[in-house]
Formats: sequence, structure tokens, C-alpha cells
Amino acid sequence: MSRRVLVTGAMGCLGAWTVKHLLERGHRPVAFDLSTDKRRLEALMPPDQLAAVTFVRGDLTDGAQVRQVMQEEGVEAVVHLAALQVPFCRANPPLGARVNVEGTVHVFEAVKDLGLGHLAYASSIAVYGPASDYPPGLVSDSAPKVPRTFYGVTKLANEGTARLYWQDHGVSSIALRPYTVYGVGRDQGVTSEPTVAMAAAARGEDATISFGGRMQLQWASDVAQQFIDAALASWGAADGAPSFAVERGAHVFDLGGPVVEIAEVARLIEQARPGVKVTVGDGRLPFPAGFDDSALRKAAPRVYETPLEEGVRRTVEAFAGLASGDDN
Repeated sequence: MSRRVLVTGAMGCLGAWTVKHLLERGHRPVAFDLSTDKRRLEALMPPDQLAAVTFVRGDLTDGAQVRQVMQEEGVEAVVHLAALQVPFCRANPPLGARVNVEGTVHVFEAVKDLGLGHLAYASSIAVYGPASDYPPGLVSDSAPKVPRTFYGVTKLANEGTARLYWQDHGVSSIALRPYTVYGVGRDQGVTSEPTVAMAAAARGEDATISFGGRMQLQWASDVAQQFIDAALASWGAADGAPSFAVERGAHVFDLGGPVVEIAEVARLIEQARPGVKVTVGDGRLPFPAGFDDSALRKAAPRVYETPLEEGVRRTVEAFAGLASGDDN
């Protein structure tokens, strides 16, 4: 059944992939973003497909506008992805709070007022502390949340907001916490370097990833599909929507997958583009190596998990097509 779906942060990497997959599933996305830069969307789909998207230049800090757009566009479901990332929150914490926290409250408030009853939104593994805070192995989703960045603090605040909107107003939600997202369109943020290296390799250029170590990587296409399922979630309904094996509530799930060495990512990039050299630096990111996604696997009707080798190959091929002018 075709749905009218609001995607906040639609000009970002995950937003663009979400719009793409919504169209492919036969839904009608409303792309809500303060930016008007469509380059990530244009890298993923041809003009005739983009023509089916409703674009709204919107500001999350304006609660009245958020509600008005959702009402006027007949929005039936929400994928809330918009946020200022780590470096931008660090540079301007008040703005980070207004966009990430107050903006999320505005989305929940509109969902409540318009009677939608449910939404999906993006949290982050940044709600956790550094690896030194946890024992070896995959970090459990019940582990203490002790973020060391202002961005992580805003994401943890949003999880609390979601819990209270369920408690006080019966608005259910599903949040996902991605880790290292890679793919076409991932060109900013702390963990974007593997994707930047893939883009360089696609142009035939050597590249360097400044950090090594072990972590989980998730292909942007898979993450976007997981968000769509979360937004369109049903609980035993027979309308074709993804049926989650949990009761309605304020749910938060870590995204997981295999823990891999960044050196292996570099090898896969070189394999996808023979003749290119990808160097891995000595730096280390402070994050734990991996997070336990067993809760998501028990609850979700499907977990999207393209093998890393395939995801890297397809990403490099897509970048090569863009570099040659064969956009799609």
C-alpha cells in the first residue's frame, strides 16, 4: 500500500538512500531539509525518478512549519534523520541542541497532534562511551550510555524524548543506532573516510584512511531500508507492512554486523579497483569495535545486511559511473 512518507534530512546520505528506496517500493516521499543541495539524491537516481519527490525547504527548529508541512502534504509516516553531526555540534552546541533535540521534539509533537501514532528516527552509537568503558566483545544495548560528544548527548536526549512521548501520549517509535555507514553520498562525518577512499579509488587515485582498528560497517542502502521498515512498522496487521515481533512502545535498536579490520576494507577497495593503493594510518577512533544487534534480529521482520565485499564493490562501481558521467 502506497504511503506518503516524510523524510527529514533528505539531502543527507541516509536521507537520499531512504528517498530512493521509498520510490522503489512505490511510496511517495516528502523530502524535508533546510538544504536545497540535491547532489546526493542526483547521484542515486535519474531526473525522472527525482521528479516524483515532493521537496520542501524546511527548518526543524520551526515547530509550526513542521506540523503544517506534515498536515498539508498528507503525511502518513515519518523517517526522521535530520541532525547536525559531531563536528557541527562541537562547533556550535546551542545550534546542535536546537536542531537535534528541539527539532526532534517538534517532529514528535506533530506526529502526536496529527494522530499518526508512530515514527522512526535516527539515534547513533555515539550514545555510548569509548571502548575503555566496556569489557571486551560486543557491547550490549543495555550497557551504560555515557557519550563523550555533544552530538551523542543530543541523541541520548532524543531517546528519552521518545520514551516520554510513548509514556504520556501513546506515540510509539523505533530508533536505530548506526555505526560506520558507507556508500554513495557519505562524504562528511567522523567515519566517512572509508567511503571517501572508495570514491578516490573509483577515480583511479590512491587513498589513505587515517585510522585503523576494528569496527562494524553498514552499507547506506541497507540502513535506509531498515529505517523504512521501522517507519512503516505494523504489529500483526495484514496490510503488507513489516510486522515487528515486539509490542508497541519506544524501541531503540543497535545496528550490528561483522566486526572487520579497516585494513580489510582497504584490501576490498583495492580488489574492486586493481592498481589503486589504499593506505591505512595509525590513528584509532575511540569507539568500541562492535555492538550486539540481537535485539533487532529478534524484533525486525528482516535485517538488511549486504556482505561487505559486495557493498564495497557496488559502491566503487557506482562512484566510477559517476566519475565517467554515467550517473545511473
